[in-house]
Amino acid sequence: MIMVTTKTFEVKFKRRRNQKTDYTKRLNLAKSRKIRVVVRKTNSRILAHAVKFNPKGDETIAHADSRELKSFSFYGTNNTPSAYLVGYLLGKRLAGKTKEVILDMGRKSPSHGCVIFAAAKGIADSGISIPFSAEAAPSEDRINGKVLDEYAKKLGEKAKTVFSNYITSGIGAGEINKAFEKAKSEISKVKA
Repeated sequence: MIMVTTKTFEVKFKRRRNQKTDYTKRLNLAKSRKIRVVVRKTNSRILAHAVKFNPKGDETIAHADSRELKSFSFYGTNNTPSAYLVGYLLGKRLAGKTKEVILDMGRKSPSHGCVIFAAAKGIADSGISIPFSAEAAPSEDRINGKVLDEYAKKLGEKAKTVFSNYITSGIGAGEINKAFEKAKSEISKVKA
């Protein structure tokens, strides 16, 4: 009887099997030698990290979280205005460290107007060069919260329950745009 001594099947990396990492895409981003901006949306917040490739392990240069927006008088969650402000905050923290970054969307399929492109627009508006199509970014009304204000007005009394977290944070149901502009002006003063 003859025993086979060669492999007939090779098990892929666990993160690839679980569809968490596209290693081909990641390798191409690493070869660019540019700092990657990794933007992720969870059920309750937006996370953005500026990551530099290192063979021993990636180094996070700067990060921003939508929970941090409370210190700028804005209730941070996982919506479009929060994503823009997170990107803007990350861009301000990157000032002086780099002038150009690339967007790493991971395995997320890009869709026009998504929060990832809102964060990318925030980074671009902070003065950091990031290549992406301007058509992919959400409209200005969505970014600055005017759409949410209109929705709150349409809801009437029900807006108090829908926007209860904003109200608890001191932002009225129709005042999201005003709070957004105030938070953006405060973030613009942030130094790297």
